[in-house]
Amino acid sequence: MYRGRLWTMRQLAGFGPPEETNKRYKLLLSQGATGINGVFDYPTLRGFDSDHPEAEADVGRGGVAIDSIEDMTALFDGIPIDEISVSLVTCQPVGTVPVLAMYFAQAAGRGVPLHQLAGTTQNDFLMETAVTIGWNILPPRYSFKLSCDVIEYCVQHAPRWNPISIAGYNYREAGANAVQELGLCLAHGIACVEELLSRGMAVDDFAPRLSFFLNSHNDFFEEIAKFRAARRLWCRIMAERFGARDPRSKKFRFHVQTAGSALTAQQPLNNITRAAYHALAAVLGGAQSVHIDGYDEALCTPTETAALIALRTQQILQHETNVTSVVDPLGGSYFVESLTAEMERRVTDYVARIERMGGLVEAAGSGWVHDEIADSATQHQKAVETGEMLVVGVNCHTMEDQPVELFAQPETLHRQKTRLAGLRIRRDDTAVRAALENIREACGKMDNVMPSVVEAAKSLATVGEIAQVFREEWGCWDPPLRL
Repeated sequence: MYRGRLWTMRQLAGFGPPEETNKRYKLLLSQGATGINGVFDYPTLRGFDSDHPEAEADVGRGGVAIDSIEDMTALFDGIPIDEISVSLVTCQPVGTVPVLAMYFAQAAGRGVPLHQLAGTTQNDFLMETAVTIGWNILPPRYSFKLSCDVIEYCVQHAPRWNPISIAGYNYREAGANAVQELGLCLAHGIACVEELLSRGMAVDDFAPRLSFFLNSHNDFFEEIAKFRAARRLWCRIMAERFGARDPRSKKFRFHVQTAGSALTAQQPLNNITRAAYHALAAVLGGAQSVHIDGYDEALCTPTETAALIALRTQQILQHETNVTSVVDPLGGSYFVESLTAEMERRVTDYVARIERMGGLVEAAGSGWVHDEIADSATQHQKAVETGEMLVVGVNCHTMEDQPVELFAQPETLHRQKTRLAGLRIRRDDTAVRAALENIREACGKMDNVMPSVVEAAKSLATVGEIAQVFREEWGCWDPPLRL
């Protein structure tokens, strides 16, 4: 464990135009961060260009705006992508596919071969079908297909890249409890393995690159038990159900982010303490990579001060607490061991329930996953509102808030619109149309779309143009949600 290799300190960063986020990346790296964790704005995630009428209010907010390979090149300008691990937080596959293609294409343009690139793409189809539901979303079966196309392509061409990070974190942030978070993760992992096996791939060729992304929330020991149970359960699933032989195929490799939904806008400096305890649980549970939230994230994009305090919290954990000296330090504790066993039992039952519905893709298509998360979120909110669950500064120990510095959002919309207009004048429209038609043909044949999307990115096709082909070919989906 950490005596041989410390966890990666991978602080989330992304806002405004790519040049501004590039500065934040470089600041974090200069201050000791050991990986990049890039977050993208909502239009990019959903596959819309910055000049799309529906996108304008969100351009550059909550993440960096990326429209083309030129933006991606600016985002990583001066950053040694052949030496450092990069996480691209592109959760919805409709946005993941063009964004990852642009990252790969800009790397090739810099002379960095794909086999040298190390990193992760979130690439979780549940994010657009059951969590951050928006407009013009793909039907679950096609969103899931795109996700698996990415896995297949990366296994063949980018062997150091983790092509999926199954985002239990986001299920939890939307309202899932710990059992649901882990159960949905494992069911998703099972669905991916089954799909890739059906494509003729051998389990040990792709399973070592599957990764997971979990939440570290307020219940300290429950979270540690969740992390420990996850490793046991995934090992058993891979060995007993899928016959994996490579030890790497049985490892539950996971990134942890501290719980953003547990942060409060009231008395925001208290969030420093909350996030530190969340991070400690992640480390005691054996995370391979950690992000600690900034104290101001309930109010705004983290300021430089908040981002650096979060990074320093990681560094204090690594260098001053001595928690890195023992593997599984809470192993053998009666309470932790019994809680881990109980978590295993409940999660196993939950996964079996999903399997009886036909698997996770079917469960998402029926609206069941969304209903499960929504019901859990409602129960949590009621517990806070009634005072059954105490939240310091919200329903107990309240006081008049002291003002804190807020992040100054850089102007982004005009810059991105201007850049897009210039790109559309300069590029070869014939080449772009041909590249988009190649994607359309791959969609029609249900072939892997990644090769044609990489070529489209090189031709200067935009995120929105690529995603629009998917929407035109496969249609849009109205989730059967309960009112």
